[in-house]
Amino acid sequence: MPNPSVFFVSDGTGITAETFGNAILAQFEVKFRHIRIPFVDSVDKAHQAVRQILHTGEIEGRKPIVFTTLVNMEVLSVILEGCKEKTMLMDMFSIFVNPLEKELGIKSNHRVGRFSDASKSQEYRDRIEAINFSLAHDDGQLNRDLELSDVILVGVSRSGKTPTSLYLAMQHGLKASNYPLIPEDFERRQLPPALMPHKKKIFGLTIQPERLSEIRNERRPDSKYASLANCRHEVAEAEAMMRRAGIRWLSTTHKSIEEIATTILQEINPERLIY
Repeated sequence: MPNPSVFFVSDGTGITAETFGNAILAQFEVKFRHIRIPFVDSVDKAHQAVRQILHTGEIEGRKPIVFTTLVNMEVLSVILEGCKEKTMLMDMFSIFVNPLEKELGIKSNHRVGRFSDASKSQEYRDRIEAINFSLAHDDGQLNRDLELSDVILVGVSRSGKTPTSLYLAMQHGLKASNYPLIPEDFERRQLPPALMPHKKKIFGLTIQPERLSEIRNERRPDSKYASLANCRHEVAEAEAMMRRAGIRWLSTTHKSIEEIATTILQEINPERLIY
């Protein structure tokens, strides 16, 4: 049997439907086939979506799973009517928004897409500024303006600093700098001097040497940089340095970017945070 098909139908980008749907689907040890149908903002597009969904069900011989985040009631009614009894359909707004409207005693704004007016908001501009800042301060490229950082990540090369920095900037609008710990730092047995005035903002990342060696060998095969002996030395020195400096740190070896970022946010507790 083919992998079950899951449709994410939205009058916006479909990101909200897919994010929520994926959180639910992750509870099942099944590989799903994801189909996003965004910008379903007219009755005609709704009918097209219904035809696509039902055709998939006929071919596969099973009910497709459908997650929707449609706010236009006319468009939604086409999906509900066309898909009833032939799909497993979950309309997230009727499941969550309608009960909240009753509890709060107010109507929701029924805005189409959470990103529809994002470019006009200060939060959006702050997020873009944070991304640019994090890119400019990646891998210790720029020492200036470190006082403007919300978070400064340190760790050996390839321990996960860059993706974590960008995730914090893109997801939460934080200005995240990151610094690689290098042999000169290990010889001094101290954090880079430029970081010392900002210890309260520093968070350390480490990683198992074996995993680090695998990652580095993908980039520079059979080099001293990637050798297991060198990785063991660097990780041991970096962890010892972080302990001496009294900064918080964690191992990224078996953690997702989301888990790493959440731990950092709990520990650093920055004042400025965008959701």
